[in-house]
Amino acid sequence: MKKAVVTGGAGFIGSNLVDKLIKQGIEVTILDDLSTGKKENINPKAKFINCDISIVPQNLLTSYIKGADVVFHTAAKARVQPSIEDPLTFNKANVDGTLNMLYASYKAKISRFVYSASSSAYGNASKFPTPEEHSTDPLSPYGLQKYIGEQYCKVFSKVYGLDTVSLRYFNVYGNRMLLEGAYCLVLGIFAKQMLKGKPLTINNDGKQRRDFTYVGDVVNANILAATHQEQLSGDVFNIGNGNNFSINEVAKMFGGETVKGKDVLEPFQTLADNSKANLILNWVPQGNLRTWVKNYKKILNI
Repeated sequence: MKKAVVTGGAGFIGSNLVDKLIKQGIEVTILDDLSTGKKENINPKAKFINCDISIVPQNLLTSYIKGADVVFHTAAKARVQPSIEDPLTFNKANVDGTLNMLYASYKAKISRFVYSASSSAYGNASKFPTPEEHSTDPLSPYGLQKYIGEQYCKVFSKVYGLDTVSLRYFNVYGNRMLLEGAYCLVLGIFAKQMLKGKPLTINNDGKQRRDFTYVGDVVNANILAATHQEQLSGDVFNIGNGNNFSINEVAKMFGGETVKGKDVLEPFQTLADNSKANLILNWVPQGNLRTWVKNYKKILNI
């Protein structure tokens, strides 16, 4: 891999991926409309193109990515609750944007397309740890849209010969995660509330459990998937740490007073069976949530 395209390269996961690729001497082009990404996240050594991939004409989009070896498609409108409130906008970004990128990648003769999928495809899983073969039953427009993206990847591998791979992320945290707004995860919400001296808001009863995955491990999974020597042909891999914590436990890691939030629609538990990614991609997560939260609190001085 000498040249790569990262959609959403100004966002949380995408910008961390760009930085790692550039450190490895890879030439990177970023496609991002800055709707949730930030200019300050953009690596100055990358080529940046400000565009909305869901509406860019195919001939133009193809010209943007032509000559690259790999497309990392990290761009998306994330989070369950906002997608319930605005399913049409989310569908445009998450489904149309993915299809547009897949077709442009096929026409540009890209060698591999690495898709950022989501564990939300499982819905309320019945087996833990959850393997990739588990049935899918998304509980939100976001979960469904990300799953549709997986299916499009498989179709493009079968019909068009574009080698694709889908990585199902489990609750990614780390440097540059959002601390505010509709797309903020619980760790970011807790950090922001502590910075403001407010109690930590816990939705539902706080007993719901999440498999939290460090962004550096997600970046490594992307690169391992991109450089895998054999055809992946639309295969799907869980990218999760392999253990989980309740939201109440996470709140205790941050410390301070808590307050009851809303009752929201969400899976009760997520827990990845990551043995397939370990076996085929040689991926081993290194992140430790307790250690990271402890260090993160020092950085934020909370």
